[in-house]
Amino acid sequence: MALKFTFNKKNMARRRYPKKRKLPEEAVKVTIESLAHDGRGVAHVDGKVIFIDEALPGEELEFIYTDSRKDYAEGRVETLLTRAPERTDPECEHFGKCGGCSFQHVKNEQQIIIKQGLLQEQFKRIGKVTIDEFWPPIEGPYFAYRRKARMGVKYVAKKGRVLVGFRERRNPFLAEIESCKVMHPIVGENLMALSEMIGQLSIKDKIPQIEVAIGDEDCVLAFRVLEPATDEDKEIMRAFGAEHKISMCLQSKGPDTIIPLDGEPEIIPTYSLPEQGITFKFKPAMFTQVNYEINRKMITRVMQEMNFTAEDSVLDLFCGLGNFSLPMATKAGSVVGVEGDQPLVNHAKENALLNKLTNVEFYAADLSKDVADQAWAKRKYNKVLIDPSRAGASEVLHNLKKWNPDLIMYVSCNPSTLARDAGILVNDMGYTLVKAGVMDMFPQTGHVESIALFKK
Repeated sequence: MALKFTFNKKNMARRRYPKKRKLPEEAVKVTIESLAHDGRGVAHVDGKVIFIDEALPGEELEFIYTDSRKDYAEGRVETLLTRAPERTDPECEHFGKCGGCSFQHVKNEQQIIIKQGLLQEQFKRIGKVTIDEFWPPIEGPYFAYRRKARMGVKYVAKKGRVLVGFRERRNPFLAEIESCKVMHPIVGENLMALSEMIGQLSIKDKIPQIEVAIGDEDCVLAFRVLEPATDEDKEIMRAFGAEHKISMCLQSKGPDTIIPLDGEPEIIPTYSLPEQGITFKFKPAMFTQVNYEINRKMITRVMQEMNFTAEDSVLDLFCGLGNFSLPMATKAGSVVGVEGDQPLVNHAKENALLNKLTNVEFYAADLSKDVADQAWAKRKYNKVLIDPSRAGASEVLHNLKKWNPDLIMYVSCNPSTLARDAGILVNDMGYTLVKAGVMDMFPQTGHVESIALFKK
């Protein structure tokens, strides 16, 4: 069954003070026409577009309004009258209430097909670019893959317990969950144990979040504390850490205040790229890819498709702690990584030393601004990798005219901005879109990770 997609700019915009409208109370019967960019089903009632959670194209259903604005409305499925072939029963009992996942009602193997269709639609509609050839999707585990997260914590006196996990769907309150199937089991299967441990602390109502960082071997939990922990609190946490083989840390203010419990060694997690022989160290609050298996396959694809040689001068924009820079440096003649976050740049340099790579340099720069006067920007690069945030890289693309690279690999966490930037590269700058593809970095969610190769 071919799935249709709908994109609505008004739905993307956030209104600071949205005007609530009185909602109809009776269920309304509709047929789902397409999917929105975030994976919700799209229907129309009296000319107004309705975005409906957990609804799939072709399904006939009755829905209940959950919100209504001037230009669109939102709803949830009340009664499913016909069932799309892509639909399945969610594996997690908390699905629908917890906002961490939005795609568990879609069969695992169909999720990536839907995401590829969405990418193709965005390229065509936003970028006015056609994808002639798709790479095979990069896929990995459907559950228990997530190794980085920021989990909320809330002591709820009326419930007599501490909630640990993620927020409810379209609601600021924490969901009452007992486990998380997408998280690595060392954390995902121990949410209740975490809840009970925090409930014993004197500061149980002064812990708003936990930074989760799970490496190849170690797990670090950094507890944001609004008041100092007592000695007794620390002993309770220490015992929990020893039982579950977790390093317990306290965070009093910003990320640089994360420290282990008194007397405990600082554990710095690592993740590796066995195929390239690279090992990374990272601090708990630093950005790393959440899905190690997909990350490794993604890097392998970059290495194969860009075919680095000793003659190559490579620029890695939005380089983070060197996730792409270091493996590229094992083959290329020279690599320059640029990142806006100075602590990440410092850590990237440390990781280069750790891996004994001397042909890679790192610089801190705000890539949303003019960088023409910076020394690294005055060099020539024949290959460029771009891995921006959801906002994309439109501000940087004009610099490519000066560098004039032969190849550009664009890694994206937002198909809309990738499509926009692809339009600039192809229609304004004369590049050819060689291939593109999707990567299932976040199974069970509507997030679409993708990658595209452009040639001069």
